[in-house]
Amino acid sequence: MAKEILQIVEAMSNEKDISRQAVFESLEVALATAAKKKFQGIDVDIKAQIEQKSGDFNLIRRWLVVDSDNLENPSREISLEAARFDDPNIKAGDYVEELLDDETIKTSSPQGLIFDRITAQTVKQVLQQKIKEAERQKIIDMFREQVGKVVVAIVKRVTREVVYLDLGYNAECILRRVNMLPRDNFHNGDRIRALLLPIKSDLNKGPQLEVSRATPDFLKELLTIEVPEIGEGQLEIINVVSDPGLRAKVAIRAKDRRIDPVGACIGMKGARINNVRNELCNEKIDVIPFNEDFSKYVISAMSPAEVRKVYIDKEKNIVEIGVNKDKYALAIGTNGQNVRLASQLIGWKINVLTIEDMEQRENDKNKSLNNAFMDLLGLDEDFAQALVEAGFESIEEIAYVEPEEIINSIDGVDEELAAQLQESAINALQNIVTKDGRKVDDALLTFSDFDSSVVRALANKNIASIDDLAECVSDDLLDIPGFDEKKAGEVIMAARNATWFKDENTEADSDK
Repeated sequence: MAKEILQIVEAMSNEKDISRQAVFESLEVALATAAKKKFQGIDVDIKAQIEQKSGDFNLIRRWLVVDSDNLENPSREISLEAARFDDPNIKAGDYVEELLDDETIKTSSPQGLIFDRITAQTVKQVLQQKIKEAERQKIIDMFREQVGKVVVAIVKRVTREVVYLDLGYNAECILRRVNMLPRDNFHNGDRIRALLLPIKSDLNKGPQLEVSRATPDFLKELLTIEVPEIGEGQLEIINVVSDPGLRAKVAIRAKDRRIDPVGACIGMKGARINNVRNELCNEKIDVIPFNEDFSKYVISAMSPAEVRKVYIDKEKNIVEIGVNKDKYALAIGTNGQNVRLASQLIGWKINVLTIEDMEQRENDKNKSLNNAFMDLLGLDEDFAQALVEAGFESIEEIAYVEPEEIINSIDGVDEELAAQLQESAINALQNIVTKDGRKVDDALLTFSDFDSSVVRALANKNIASIDDLAECVSDDLLDIPGFDEKKAGEVIMAARNATWFKDENTEADSDK
């Protein structure tokens, strides 16, 4: 038997091109499985050990040592107390082992470990299964370093949901329909390129190789192949976003100022970018030069639209851009595609407005500020307008900036006038009254970082305290500038936590 085992191992290793160690391990599993079947109706733990030089093998039955007298599976477990009769130093989690011989197995099977037809068939089936798993694992290990890279494959078979591909070296991978471009159409024998995805294990089939043609990383790798400057590190791809098969935007930064990133990617007469586009079913690709100046980066990202004005809100990560009315549709793109991809590229939300709408909104805002400064600070129209043009956007700014900023921003203002202006602004902030004549609580003035315009809008709704705010619903606050349904809900919930649920929150904190 020992000689036959060595012959089997040698033949399998040569035929399947896998290591002898892997074949030995597979054969040990097969022998152990066959031996278990001899213990009819009993769940036992058996392992096989093969001496790799001689081919002799042993079968060992094992019991797991558990620190309990209530055994869940007595045929595979033994209590710690019982195990210590033979080995006083044994611990829970160790194994008690018994060498199986033919006589021991005959207690469960009269035939012992005779390799009859059924036993041989069991060994053969298990060995074949384990060898297939070893072959698959060898292929997986071979391609593991190529994960995230472009591979070339031949179409073997096309089904409704999956395309089966041949990678060579007896390796097969799959291309799912969801990972294909909209206009992909393959036939048996076609040669295609795709990106090898991270290897995942299927519970039934084990590790599988999958590829994709719809991920932005595929476009990134294609550019790296077609544009030598990227592979050499002279150009860096900052970000890639795409609607697979339709349009993509790629942000490129040149590490060497002498290199034009857009020209290098496009190539002579568009040769380089066209090679990439042909692989992606003529997907439109916008190459965007990355710029440290964020406003210039936004303008480039909105290509092919021409941006006339940019407003950046760093607190909310929102960019508003102004375009000519006749270019508005181009800026938005089909089904909002252009502005959506540009937003994904820069990582900020982008709102597109016409120049006329932006100017009208800015005029309305300045007019509102002007009126507020006149009404609340008792200023004439010219002085209020001068504050607006100097960049003051709220009464809080006027009240708490350094006096020198007011003096330096507006002609004719001295220290005395600046002090009077700030005193008026502080009084206006401290004396906000609702329509029904109630003074707004100081707690509401500082609640949730409200500025005076928000507090006055709340006062116009007869909301004078945090308790009043807690009793509101989202719809009550939607007409306040800067509020949407989400923010209104968050503010109301914060007010309720500060009032209605205050005691519960305090108890919860004390329990911690």
